[in-house]
Amino acid sequence: MTTELRSAPSRPLRADAERNRLRIIQAAAEVFAKRGLDAGLDEIARHAGVGTGTVYRRFPDKSLLIDALIEQRMASLEEQAERAAAQESAWDGIVLFLETFVERMIADRALMEMLFTDCGDNELIADRRSRFGPLLAELVERAKAQGSVRADLSVTDLAMTQFMLTSAGSLGADIRPDLWRRQLGIVLDGFRAARDRPTPLPVEPMSIDEFTEACGKSAPRTRVPNRPLR
Repeated sequence: MTTELRSAPSRPLRADAERNRLRIIQAAAEVFAKRGLDAGLDEIARHAGVGTGTVYRRFPDKSLLIDALIEQRMASLEEQAERAAAQESAWDGIVLFLETFVERMIADRALMEMLFTDCGDNELIADRRSRFGPLLAELVERAKAQGSVRADLSVTDLAMTQFMLTSAGSLGADIRPDLWRRQLGIVLDGFRAARDRPTPLPVEPMSIDEFTEACGKSAPRTRVPNRPLR
């Protein structure tokens, strides 16, 4: 049974009720993308412009909303993997996948949490991973055969690179939103089987002041107790 069927009532919804249901799902997608999966149903109701009771009638448990979004998100990632795997140049496919995947992850906090934490319908996530994982593994092997990447590159290196670049991009998102592309250029040079010279990087580095500001924004806020000087 799909998540859409589980979250729907047993009889067809009136037109206005169906509009509210779709509005709630869209609002949840936007709120989760910005705030992560910790966002509550009350916040989603405000964003959707409906009463909290309306949200709870349609989705009495937040996990139902998360489940309704997982299929959509994972299907999109599978499409990205298929587009990358279809590239004639396996190197171009690897670059395309990393660029599109990391860009999506930075823009959508919920997507990162779905992939790297236990949430919602884990069987669904595992099923989708089992579909696009082999596509990427085959892409890496094809890149090796074409001589474009180092012989010891693994598909898990792509996964670790995605995680690292997403973290770096999230750190500087408010200050230098495209900075992760600089780190991607550095990592891709490490993927290559051979190169005559370093590849020019597309983005200037952060200044020390920008880096300090970014770290300050991302650091958890903790209260330092007042203590007498000794």
